[in-house]
Amino acid sequence: MAHHHHHHHAPAEAAATPGLRRAMGWVAALNLGYFGVEFTVALAIGSVALFADSVDFLEDASVSLLILLALGWSVRARARVGMALAGILLLPSVATLWTAWAKFNLPVAPDPVPLTLAGLGALAVNLTCAYLLVRFREESGSLTRAAFLSARNDAFANLAIISAGLVTAFLWRSAWPDLLVGLAIVLVNIGAAKEVWEAAREEHRAG
Repeated sequence: MAHHHHHHHAPAEAAATPGLRRAMGWVAALNLGYFGVEFTVALAIGSVALFADSVDFLEDASVSLLILLALGWSVRARARVGMALAGILLLPSVATLWTAWAKFNLPVAPDPVPLTLAGLGALAVNLTCAYLLVRFREESGSLTRAAFLSARNDAFANLAIISAGLVTAFLWRSAWPDLLVGLAIVLVNIGAAKEVWEAAREEHRAG
């Protein structure tokens, strides 16, 4: 009996960790960098949609960093982190609703060119992140899945932002396309927070 299996717990996870760590590091860096870009443009042109979306990038960066930290942790500890993240996911929504309220009171159309370009840049970042994470989405539980889902959902949000930019440029020079997309992104974020919370709760129960 020479070949004792020392680590019979989740060998797949152990094997993939270096690759997953590298992917997560890239995702964290990309998201953090683009948060700065999009937030700056949002402030410059007064865009609700970009504001909502920029905080998504900050969130994804935090999620990735937490996953990097959590990879060595127990299922129970990971599930707790997942639940905390679900709470963090609600913060940007509150910030965006505040901006949206200001827009309702003083509806000014954002400049459609930076709006559209920022949306395109965001799409490129999110597709890159989803691509980096796609092969890990079944691993290390709710957290990695959350990161993948987040990048995927954000890509839909970016398409909506690009549409709002084009509509504002060519069809309807008004604050509404941007405002409506911003509110839609908030709703999606709340849904994502709920998904992450439920996945984490399941994992906590399993652990």
